[in-house]
Amino acid sequence: MNSGRRRTAVDAGRLRTVLGHPKLWIVPGLLTALVSLVLSLLYMGGILEPEDRLHRFPVALVNEDTGRPLPGAEQNLGARISAQVVGAASSDEVRWRRLDPAELKDQLASGKVYGALVIPEDFTDDVRSLGGRDAARPTLTVLTNPGMGSFGSSFASRIAQQAARKASTGIGEQIGGSPAFADASAAERLLLADPVEVVTETGHPIGGHSGLGLSAFYYTLLLVLAGFLGGNIIHNGVDTALGYADAEIGPWHTRRPTIPVNRTETLLLKSVMTAVLCLPMTALVMLACITVLGMDASHIPLLALFSYCSCLSVGLGVQAINAAFGSIGQIVSMFVFIALALPSSGATIPLEAVPGFYRFLAVFEPMRQLVSGVRAILYFDARADAGLGRAWIMLAVGFALALVFGFLMTRYYDRKGLHRMVPQPG
Repeated sequence: MNSGRRRTAVDAGRLRTVLGHPKLWIVPGLLTALVSLVLSLLYMGGILEPEDRLHRFPVALVNEDTGRPLPGAEQNLGARISAQVVGAASSDEVRWRRLDPAELKDQLASGKVYGALVIPEDFTDDVRSLGGRDAARPTLTVLTNPGMGSFGSSFASRIAQQAARKASTGIGEQIGGSPAFADASAAERLLLADPVEVVTETGHPIGGHSGLGLSAFYYTLLLVLAGFLGGNIIHNGVDTALGYADAEIGPWHTRRPTIPVNRTETLLLKSVMTAVLCLPMTALVMLACITVLGMDASHIPLLALFSYCSCLSVGLGVQAINAAFGSIGQIVSMFVFIALALPSSGATIPLEAVPGFYRFLAVFEPMRQLVSGVRAILYFDARADAGLGRAWIMLAVGFALALVFGFLMTRYYDRKGLHRMVPQPG
């Protein structure tokens, strides 16, 4: 009994000796410090100054004003406001796109613009009639595009409203000194100082169960996490089943007899399992989001196919990285598919409002491509020019890169005789 207690007792001296060994601390200490620092810089660096980071933020400007110019003016107010808005904007910040009504409808429906400022056809005539008995207050319309995300849509709305308010005060200064308003009351003069009413409307509506335009991002995040976590679970499970890793559940520990397979065969096995298991993972994500929680979704068969391919592409990428980098592969794949992908996805903060480094990452980072595809399917009628076409191309590129990179590395290791361990069949 006493020897049993001695065997299970904690040896404090031995622990102090082990903990005092520098080599025990170096690798975990450096890796945890590096991961914490880089994650902090990546995530916070992309969101702290969105307004100061604007770069060619696309907002539409539509001038439908057909009224004749006011006395002494060469242009009607719609043309003058349009010229002032475009001329006042910095080309490096807001990119005003002058469109006609048909072009506006198309670009809102394809996610090309975050919002719009619309000058109605009777705008100059309404300003001319101010002071009359039956005068209608002139209006400017701000259109939002909630499918582009709540932040991007609201930001575009604020930019358009600021332009409209500036135009209103400019019109007030122009007409305030007119003889026609010499006898205006104090209340009328207050109205004349800011005569234009700004009306905000939804330019391209989305469903009420779309998370204010964020459901595409969170749905994509679920697909990426399913592929990432599922890939790592398959990786660890196969290694355990083949006898190349220990299995520990609570106090129970087992080690299976080692099955002599090379690295290429192991990667092929993991890839096939990933392709099969991505089917139920994708189906369950859709079941939970659409059937149970009621997320608004259209083009269900297309969404299912795109979801499966997205999950599979991420899963195969995880297997390739783990095969190439070994035990640190999970950290590498975490950075590729999560750490670098989230801030460069453009789903919560528009890419036009983040530093250039994130816009560079967005060219090839997988989550950006997947968000564009899911957003196009959910909000923009699955239009190819809304991002779905590019998403399919990048999915195919990612799929091919994962297979080529993974199998090239494992074949190289096998030819060099770099076996994982000496097989010990039981």
